[in-house]
Amino acid sequence: MTSRLFARPGLVAPFKAAIAALLALSLVACRSTELTTAGLLPFAAPQSVGAVTGEAEIRGQSTLVLDYASGRTLYEEAADGLRYPASLTKMMTLYLLFEAIGEGRLSLDSELRVSENAASKPPAKIGLEPGTTIRVRDAAQAIAVKSANDVATAIAENLGGSEAGFAAAMTAKARSLGMSRTQFANASGLPDPRQISTARDMSTLGRALLSRFPQYASLFSVTEFEYGGKRFKATNKLVGKVPGVDGLKTGYIRDAGFHLVATAKRGGRRIIVVVMGGEKGRDRDAKVTALIDQYLGAARFAER
Repeated sequence: MTSRLFARPGLVAPFKAAIAALLALSLVACRSTELTTAGLLPFAAPQSVGAVTGEAEIRGQSTLVLDYASGRTLYEEAADGLRYPASLTKMMTLYLLFEAIGEGRLSLDSELRVSENAASKPPAKIGLEPGTTIRVRDAAQAIAVKSANDVATAIAENLGGSEAGFAAAMTAKARSLGMSRTQFANASGLPDPRQISTARDMSTLGRALLSRFPQYASLFSVTEFEYGGKRFKATNKLVGKVPGVDGLKTGYIRDAGFHLVATAKRGGRRIIVVVMGGEKGRDRDAKVTALIDQYLGAARFAER
């Protein structure tokens, strides 16, 4: 299934005008922010919202199953152990992007400028060229499906003025959502020892992303999309294969292992499953599938 998420709206103000019209965005504890032509620059540095102490365990394994409706934890194993979140990070990148759209600070057809820094990020990427632009709607789809690092950095630089500035806003938003053991250093999840989180915090983020922005849920349920004449397949291999699975996000770096935050609905009930630190992608996928079957029942009850 190729993405057909967004209908094209009518006349949309140019991106520069949208940026010039930005209003101050409140962060944790009602901290104010300053809008400049370079983006949204938080006054507060990441440590001002409480730096997380400790080191992430290399390829540490964690598991958590969350009931979506109630937020109740159904199963957990090492759910509070510090882990490198890898590309699960991009759920927060999208959260802040969707928030900016909802507040009218940009639109789905706003153009994000691509810097040399963004274009230079290693794969996964969609091959953005420096000096070009990408529409917000395409950027969101590229993150959700392909987990594109070049796109994540472009979003960060356009919204935050710099990736460091955006990471500060990400960390502050994490605190406001109750993610007490998460700290962000970049928008992509590429290796950085300061970028840490937990399975519990990632389940909190996944639930918040779906509940606050249900209009974008279909972003995560497509199996491929096209951009720039190329076709990109989804990194989440359970979508379209395991009945009831309709998102959310995969992640991998060498020191993290294979991660997946998955959401599934069967028999009218939805759960979020977090598995972090899988030795192989297929092992991670098998574990997530088994947990979905265990807590939602047989696949014959799946809702498509």
